Amino acid sequence: MMMISEGNINYQRIEQAIRYLEENFQRQPELVDVAEKVHLSPFHFQRIFTEWAGISPKRFLQFLTVEFLKDRLTTTKNLMDAADAAGLSSQSRVYDLFTTLEGVTPQEYKQSGAGMTIQYGLHQTTFGLALIGVTDRGICWLSFLPMEDSPQIEIEKMKGHWNNSVFSENATLTKTFINQIFNRANRKQPLHVLVKGTNFQIKVWEALLKIPMGHVATYQTIASTIKSPKAMQAVGSAVGSNHIAYLIPCHRVIRKDGILGEYRWSASRKKSIIGWEMAQMSS
Repeated sequence: MMMISEGNINYQRIEQAIRYLEENFQRQPELVDVAEKVHLSPFHFQRIFTEWAGISPKRFLQFLTVEFLKDRLTTTKNLMDAADAAGLSSQSRVYDLFTTLEGVTPQEYKQSGAGMTIQYGLHQTTFGLALIGVTDRGICWLSFLPMEDSPQIEIEKMKGHWNNSVFSENATLTKTFINQIFNRANRKQPLHVLVKGTNFQIKVWEALLKIPMGHVATYQTIASTIKSPKAMQAVGSAVGSNHIAYLIPCHRVIRKDGILGEYRWSASRKKSIIGWEMAQMSS
């Protein structure tokens, strides 16, 4: 059985605190109330949360309010302009992840992907335990694990998606990729990802890469970006089918009314990631 690290326990506490703050925001709970909810003293809770987010719990929650998110949406109506304004055309580590995407359709993979070697590992991250898979062509899998599930369940999902591949556990190798993904200061060159999906799905995932860190976009904006303005339902399905968490930022897509909505790796984690990114940009 895998040991639960202190870092993962702290992330669980933060996730639980965010959920509690959101559910009770109207009555403005005091710090002592939130700390008690996660079984910590107010001093230790404030320290852990601020170390993680860089801001106070209350300020963090302000980023996740509907009005703030709706304001953010107005600045991201045109993804190309937003990306340029955020500096994504240059390799500055200040603004975002720099990810190049290579896509194969299921048929192409079936014809040429047999025997592809995928090395994988489980690692603690800023947002909890994650599974990553890498190939010679780049990162092909990244997912967050629910605490209630066995890691083997997530590993089997990865194997099912890349069903013609050969798998080998290599946490030493994959740790270097995790460090680059979640520590921008360590990123010296763009990260490459390999995805398998339909041509439509790959177009959607490419559009997601243009949403700057600290910003959000609507499904309608994504549909317009790929020149399919009436295909919002299909866009939503493609966003939900993304199997490269965080790097392909499907967490940055929200409803046009400012509601964050669901997330493949839990709605609470989506709130955590969006709030954390906005906190990094504000500082």
